[in-house]
Amino acid sequence: MQSNFLTAVLLPLALFVIMLGMGLGLTLKDFKRIVTDPKPVLLGLFAQLVMLPLVGFLFASTFPLTPELAVGLMVLAACPGGPTSNMVTYLAKGNVALSITLTAISSLITIFTIPLVVNFSMQSFLGENVSLQLPFLQTVIQIAVITLIPVTLGMVLHHYAPAFAARVEKWVKWLSLFFLGLIIFGLLLKERANVLPFFLQVGWVTLALNIATMVLGYGLARLAKIDHKSTVAITSEVGIQNGTLAIAVASAPTLLNNPTMAIPAAIYSLLMFLTGAALASWASRKPVDSVADM
Repeated sequence: MQSNFLTAVLLPLALFVIMLGMGLGLTLKDFKRIVTDPKPVLLGLFAQLVMLPLVGFLFASTFPLTPELAVGLMVLAACPGGPTSNMVTYLAKGNVALSITLTAISSLITIFTIPLVVNFSMQSFLGENVSLQLPFLQTVIQIAVITLIPVTLGMVLHHYAPAFAARVEKWVKWLSLFFLGLIIFGLLLKERANVLPFFLQVGWVTLALNIATMVLGYGLARLAKIDHKSTVAITSEVGIQNGTLAIAVASAPTLLNNPTMAIPAAIYSLLMFLTGAALASWASRKPVDSVADM
């Protein structure tokens, strides 16, 4: 699989399908939830947009990673949430509406925060004289195009053709998983000579990031006395990152155009299904009374 086909054709198509699928399940009520029930939404957004990058930076600074892989880890930490976290929340019997709300709102905000976090990371790990940077306005526009347009299209279909949107949504989810698998396969194939060293170097760090942010998300929700279903949603949203968007930012020709920086997100995207399944199994079996309001 040629890298130019992967990054120029397959990756944008995959992102379009994934974000379209998210839009098919969204309504304007999801965005209004921040006003009607602000506590879990604001807590979740704080954990996603502030705590997650801080934990990512701590891990990238502490563990022995090459500068490019450290930046790749930060790209991943700058892309919270995604349709996979919604699926995990559903399987874990959590508050799916809250999960979708957090994904939707964070997707809007990260259009502006991704270039800030990534450029700070490149200055920190690649040196002050690094020439590679994400131009803020251009990056904001590009990320908005590849995320907002398909999400808006999905919401329009949901509003005007709800029956059709409901039928299509499940197929779109499976198609998005197929595309994600192809992208990961293509990246690992291109870097096949380095896959094992990369996995040994960054695989356990991405796993640690995944587990640590899940634990911190759960702990914050419990301290704030959030109900069980919403706690599950926050745990999933904080712990499950948008790997496809991270891969796009790292490897797309018009953004960072650095396949090595996409490796942490590619490896993470494999591991998150294991941790997500573990979270779903644990949360769905845990008695609600034991994790309800403290």
